[in-house]
Amino acid sequence: MSQAWATHPSQALLRVAERAAKRSRSTGRRRLVLISGLVMLGIAIAAILAAPLLSSYPPNALDVLHPLAPPLTPGHLLGTDQYGRDILARILYGGRIDLAIAFGATSVTLVFGTIVGIVAGYFGGWVDNLLMRIVDLFFAFPFLVLIIAIIAMLGPSIFNMFVAIWITSWVSYARIMRAQTVVAKKQQYVLAARTLGYGRVRVMLRHILPNTASAVIIFSMVDAIGNIILAASLGFLGLGAQPPTPEWGTMISDGQNYILSSWWLATLPGLAIVFVGVAFSLIGDGLADVLRPGER
Repeated sequence: MSQAWATHPSQALLRVAERAAKRSRSTGRRRLVLISGLVMLGIAIAAILAAPLLSSYPPNALDVLHPLAPPLTPGHLLGTDQYGRDILARILYGGRIDLAIAFGATSVTLVFGTIVGIVAGYFGGWVDNLLMRIVDLFFAFPFLVLIIAIIAMLGPSIFNMFVAIWITSWVSYARIMRAQTVVAKKQQYVLAARTLGYGRVRVMLRHILPNTASAVIIFSMVDAIGNIILAASLGFLGLGAQPPTPEWGTMISDGQNYILSSWWLATLPGLAIVFVGVAFSLIGDGLADVLRPGER
């Protein structure tokens, strides 16, 4: 009996140590995923910003003597397209448009949708009903069809593509933030802040927003991937960047007729989209684990 009692505390300590080691390994894996995504995105951004250093050709410069040159051709590391334009240069310069959409379009919709959602969730009543009916109105239309309709009315261009995304993409953030706010405003720290006489704006910005923003931040990583794919899709349909402007979607569209004979025209821009998409996906997964309630 005494021996059993003697070994009992040591077993308990061992179990505690094992659980601590598991939590440490889990935290390390979560951070590794986040760091991997940040490194991949950093490589993509650095390469795109350093395009003039990595490629000696302007994106629209023609090399009429070497059309459809395959990858590893001297002077053209990734080959050329049907007009003799350097594929590497066009991917790097085209990435500026796609990453601008990923960051520019996503950040605007994130901020606006968050404001709408936190106002609707905090005030409730007719304010909530009005704002959520507007959100429901946008959700009533198929997303891609609505985007195409807006661009068709405004005319195909990069800026109009931004406008179409701004008009339509904020509604998801509004719904997420409203749901988070409805739960948060019933918590003790919000009730205490209101009891102390803090104004509504201060309660929303200083107390509710810091404790609920993680959900929309994580969703923004997914939305950034969707916006890149959306920009590529619109470019493929001829509704985004217009020729000869380099953009990954338009490059895929231009190369579809040569997919069997000159596979690199469409494949390499597609791999660029996959690379950046995986980077944002890893960042989103890492943030979801790091910001998960109870794990901080």
